[in-house]
Amino acid sequence: MTTNRFFAMTFLLLAGVACREARTGEDARSSSVPVKTNSVPEHSAMHAQPKLQTLKLWVGTNEISAELALNLDQIQTGMMWRTNMNEMDGMLFVFPKAYQTAFWMKNTLLPLSCAYINSEGIILELHEMAPKDENPITAASDQVQYVLEMNKEWFQRHNVTEGMLVKTERGTLKETFFRH
Repeated sequence: MTTNRFFAMTFLLLAGVACREARTGEDARSSSVPVKTNSVPEHSAMHAQPKLQTLKLWVGTNEISAELALNLDQIQTGMMWRTNMNEMDGMLFVFPKAYQTAFWMKNTLLPLSCAYINSEGIILELHEMAPKDENPITAASDQVQYVLEMNKEWFQRHNVTEGMLVKTERGTLKETFFRH
């Protein structure tokens, strides 16, 4: 397995979500079938992970307090086993590079909505997700670098649409997470 494929598979696996391996150029011809992990970190096997570090996000005039899923365990566990979430709270999944994602709701009890977001912070797609549904919701785009999960129909209630920009107090998502 090439280093790039190993890197992509290692960091792009999700539980509470599923993912497809990033595919470009040569990799597209030789890549495997969609990757789906059923492995769950020990601490999340039967309960929610502790509240994660938060960051304020803005989408239009909406201010969100987003927990940050930054490492493999946080990403794999996501919103599993949580039973409530405040209206203006969410979870932002941050990936090292853009790819074609597919989220699922394994062990996720809350009905959620998610936004697939590109590297510049532009919302590409919005999806509704049903509790415990293990059918992946595959992105139409291979340019997804962030996923924002909110309560079901949050995006509709707050007039958030595809094409809108998600930013932080530090600037764009790219500036916030990948400043060099």
